[in-house]
Amino acid sequence: MAKKRPQTKARRPQPTDGDLPVVGAREPCPCGSGRRYKACHGRAAAQAGTELVQRPFEGLSGEGDWVALRELVPAATVELTLKDGLPEGVPSITLATVLPMAWPALRRDDGSVLLALQNDTASGDLSRDLADTLLRALEAEPGTPVQGRRAPADGPRLQDLLAADAPFEPVVHEGFEFWVPDAENATPEVTASLERANAAAIPTVRLPDLDAAYWCETPDKNHLRWVMPHEEERLLDALARLSAAGDSGLGEGTRLVGSFRAHGLTVPVWDLPSGVGAADVEKPAAEFAERLATALAIEAPLTPDERRARGGLTNRQVTLS
Repeated sequence: MAKKRPQTKARRPQPTDGDLPVVGAREPCPCGSGRRYKACHGRAAAQAGTELVQRPFEGLSGEGDWVALRELVPAATVELTLKDGLPEGVPSITLATVLPMAWPALRRDDGSVLLALQNDTASGDLSRDLADTLLRALEAEPGTPVQGRRAPADGPRLQDLLAADAPFEPVVHEGFEFWVPDAENATPEVTASLERANAAAIPTVRLPDLDAAYWCETPDKNHLRWVMPHEEERLLDALARLSAAGDSGLGEGTRLVGSFRAHGLTVPVWDLPSGVGAADVEKPAAEFAERLATALAIEAPLTPDERRARGGLTNRQVTLS
């Protein structure tokens, strides 16, 4: 007796993700699954748009300074260089910590572009959101701001747009006069806005010979906040070794008080006496960098004193982002 041949249903050709047309979240998914788009192929797209990228600036020139300008520095600008050069009609692209009215970007009357770094973003990938804002600013009409939006999940990132070998050289400003080309002749409304913003800015200086180290002045004491590229666990071990040995300070009256965690990097923070200015801390900070390099090279397990010091540093660590 002949065996029955298994009955099979002809399968409809399944489109790839790239072939799927755009549909509403509640509409049937065009792949033919019978489910709504948001519960089928739309789920992966939504997840890609919200999944947090821990180190959004990784691979960019000056990653530590990107983090500092995003989280620590009130007023600063950096000239950006595109891989493919500036488009016609765009004389320059400038990254700014913040822009008036919290605009994500601004196309000036002369065609130049200002891109703000400290704005809230709609997705979990800060680099992709900033790249999307930048591309839209390049195409905006001169004299208009660019509003924020959720960047497409498959859109380019800053790493795709910016020249990897171009220097990233922040210029820290005392105030926000860079908002307007001619601050002295600004309208009374603009002048008042500038005065309010300037009054809230904490005096900040970037130490010129160190990567991503920033001195700042507060009413009670000054601080040094230093964004470091080292792997977090290894860096904390090294800081613990120096703390246990009494070598973690930057001179008399200074103290390593803890660290921030920001965009995948660790930011040690020192308290400084009010009389210690940015120039005063440059040499001690450079000497500390040498001690830190030695401590980072040690492979031996932490001693009991070093473990206690590490616990104290960990307890005083704050995550910014």
